[in-house]
Amino acid sequence: MNSNRQAVIVAGVRTPFAKRQTAFKYFTPLDLGKLVCAELLERADLEPKTVDQVVFGQVIPSLQAPNVAREIVLGLGMPPGIPAYTVSKACITSYQTTVNVLEAIQEGAIECGIAGGTESASDVPMMASKPLQDALHDAASAKTLVQRLAPFRNLSPSDLLPRPPAIAEPSTGETMGEAGERMAKENGISREAQDEFAHRSHQRAAHAWREGKFSDEVMAVHIPPDFTETLVEDNLLRPESDLATYAKLKPVFDKKYGTVTAGNSSPLTDGASALLLMNEAKAKALGMPILGKVRSYAFAALDPFDQLLLGPAYATPIALERAGMTLADMDLIDMHEAFAATVLSTIQAFESATFAREKLNRSEPIGKVDWDKLNVNGGSIAMGHPFAATGAREIAQTLGELKRRGGGVALCTACAAGGMGAAMVLEVTS
Repeated sequence: MNSNRQAVIVAGVRTPFAKRQTAFKYFTPLDLGKLVCAELLERADLEPKTVDQVVFGQVIPSLQAPNVAREIVLGLGMPPGIPAYTVSKACITSYQTTVNVLEAIQEGAIECGIAGGTESASDVPMMASKPLQDALHDAASAKTLVQRLAPFRNLSPSDLLPRPPAIAEPSTGETMGEAGERMAKENGISREAQDEFAHRSHQRAAHAWREGKFSDEVMAVHIPPDFTETLVEDNLLRPESDLATYAKLKPVFDKKYGTVTAGNSSPLTDGASALLLMNEAKAKALGMPILGKVRSYAFAALDPFDQLLLGPAYATPIALERAGMTLADMDLIDMHEAFAATVLSTIQAFESATFAREKLNRSEPIGKVDWDKLNVNGGSIAMGHPFAATGAREIAQTLGELKRRGGGVALCTACAAGGMGAAMVLEVTS
């Protein structure tokens, strides 16, 4: 890498994360994206014209603003000459947007860029059935009232019902929750272990909020429609989490024999997060603080008919190898908590010599996970999971914790639909 093109992360911020159909139910993904990017620029005290590119992500499609990144640029009144594009890569979307900006800086194409993601599970587009779509198209081109009504004569009542976006894997027909349930069974992950992990996530996130650890990372958002209330913390968190209450919840995906519940899963969430990346020399010239660097990264994928959400176990050894480090070298480990079962399955794979040999073609396991380093401030089960925003949340949160500890290195990982996974080694110098 050309030393004059070293990319650094200089700022990161996110909205509080809100359970769907609660505080942010009147916001569109574009609204949330504009809010977080405006806050990012204000906190960095950076002129918008300094930004050369915006790469933003969104997973749940928006018919009104399909290129949300470009609409953020225009909606904030940033210089219209700033190019912007949108990425959709399931739950690892803002890992990808971060890497895209990072690579553009390291190639010398740009000197400064914004990466991130925005999501609203409250603003899900509803589609018409194919027969109704065809009838509407035919009616639109008709010339008389009789001709306009004719295409609707053969429709059944079910054809008139709205269709939500598909949540199952197109390849397998299996939802992520069903995949998490299957992984729990195949890997022998008990209900008790899942509930204990979820309880741990809420405890650690609540402690981090009480300690003020997120004050520099999370913005306040005034809530519509009257804007008299303000959300300043994630509203999914259970500050007084009680392990006994988890056992009372019923399984969601396998109601008779299942172990995955609403309590040990990440909830549907609204929110946005953003990172500001810059050429290191430019950052220093502007007197910008440097949060940290991306030492290495990797994306990987597996057959979705296998263990769908085990992607981090495939991506992590590649990222560690590229960093010239081992799992034992990491000061912190942050794993996206899609489901407690998937995190526990991933840890099991990390430590398995059989998995390393049979799936990774490696002679040694990835390494033993030190639980004192794992998700020290909680994770997606406690904070929520706005699909496109989680990666940038993990990155900013981990860099902040490393900086509080005086520096070090950390591994961030996330699983994703389609059998994909991401891993990133972050570095903060003292």
